[in-house]
Amino acid sequence: MHAITLAVADVARSAEFYRALLGVEGSGVIGTEYAATETEAGGTTAMFTLDDGLIVSVYGRADMAKDSGVQPGTSPSSTIGHFVESRGAADAFLERARAAGATMLAAPYTRPWGMYSGFFQDPDGHLWEVVANSGGRDPADAQPSDTE
Repeated sequence: MHAITLAVADVARSAEFYRALLGVEGSGVIGTEYAATETEAGGTTAMFTLDDGLIVSVYGRADMAKDSGVQPGTSPSSTIGHFVESRGAADAFLERARAAGATMLAAPYTRPWGMYSGFFQDPDGHLWEVVANSGGRDPADAQPSDTE
């Protein structure tokens, strides 16, 4: 997988949120010169390339519908998972999300299978899960002591 594109209500607002959340510089906004028409999508999007090469992109909900021919859903049907190296790093990332304007959900906790994680939603309701993955091992091999 090389890119994740999220349908959003306001590209500029979401670009600001993701810049703050992901700690990236620059606006990320491109394609503003390509205006939408009644039948064709516009080109305005914001794209952020992460250290591992994954691109996180936000694109207007109406433009995505025109491009794909499918109306994007309005409630989460999946999560975006972000794995970090420790419980402290998970808590720090969740705090950065809160400071950027995320809606914080239940407090993070250690799951019965040993993974410590917490959830938040971005300004458009996309659901994120931040997971402490101590030692960078295969998450399927997690043990309760791995998140301390």
